[in-house]
Amino acid sequence: MKYKIGLIAILLMSLSSCKKNDGTRTLYLGHSLPQSHPVHKGILEFQKVLEVKSKGSLKVKIFPDGQLGSEREVLELLQIGSVAATKVSAATLSNFVPEYHLLGIPYLFRDKEHKFRVLEGDIGKSILEKGAKFWLRGLCYYDAGSRSFYTSEKAIRTPDDLNGLKIRVMNNQMAINMVNSMGGSATPLSYSELYTAIQQGVVDGAENNPPSFVSSNHYEISKYYTLDEHSAVPDVLLIGTKYWNKLSEEEKKWVQEAADESSQAQKVFWNNSVLESMEVAKKAGVEVIIPEKSLFAEKSKSVVEGFVKEYPEMAPIIEQIKNQ
Repeated sequence: MKYKIGLIAILLMSLSSCKKNDGTRTLYLGHSLPQSHPVHKGILEFQKVLEVKSKGSLKVKIFPDGQLGSEREVLELLQIGSVAATKVSAATLSNFVPEYHLLGIPYLFRDKEHKFRVLEGDIGKSILEKGAKFWLRGLCYYDAGSRSFYTSEKAIRTPDDLNGLKIRVMNNQMAINMVNSMGGSATPLSYSELYTAIQQGVVDGAENNPPSFVSSNHYEISKYYTLDEHSAVPDVLLIGTKYWNKLSEEEKKWVQEAADESSQAQKVFWNNSVLESMEVAKKAGVEVIIPEKSLFAEKSKSVVEGFVKEYPEMAPIIEQIKNQ
């Protein structure tokens, strides 16, 4: 894989960083999602708005479907300047910027309005800016909904039902601690391997949002979907600082404005996709369970306590978020 990424880096570096003779500049953007995904549709909006604002002088070339590698691999390409931009989960970025861990705290946000009040306010913008020292400048957040449990054989109606179940999670400590705190056995596993893992009983289930549950076809092999909505980790549109620093002040303004406008449009794409996805799942025979969320929130309190113990400097920010 490293050999593949090296070849991609060499190819893109020869194309992406310089202006063409006609004065246009191309921004190469890679991500791992399918083209039907609402986040990809948000990125298409970013592409359209940026080209309009720049009168065609800034163009966006999109590489979806993991063409350039995994989230982590594309982040590495951003850091060396081979790719200009990408979309990754805030959970992935927490490996670089500790403040992104905050956005994965179980039941941190009261509802969607509260979430975006925080993300689009001073706290959210501050977190986006903190990635710059790692050559990863955040532009905006994209809605990635709320993550909930789905299982193949046993329904989850209360946290006690998680006892003894192997639940696939992202390779992220917050997610691992959360599932374990509720009584499950957190199992980090590559997303590309998950369908087969559920099918063969390697894991009993996983957790994700409705559009991903359906676009991955996991609804075909999962009988139960429990909408406990334990976390609402957003996606982040990023630009590499090596590319950003080559832009003029006017070009930077266009890029940021295009990102902000695409973020608002993406919320609509996301809401529509959630409704469509739930209909697909129900028609396929998936039992959708609406549990008592407070039971799950109570079980996960130890995760927050452990996080604050490890990162005491985050405690005031958590309080600020709760008071928003």
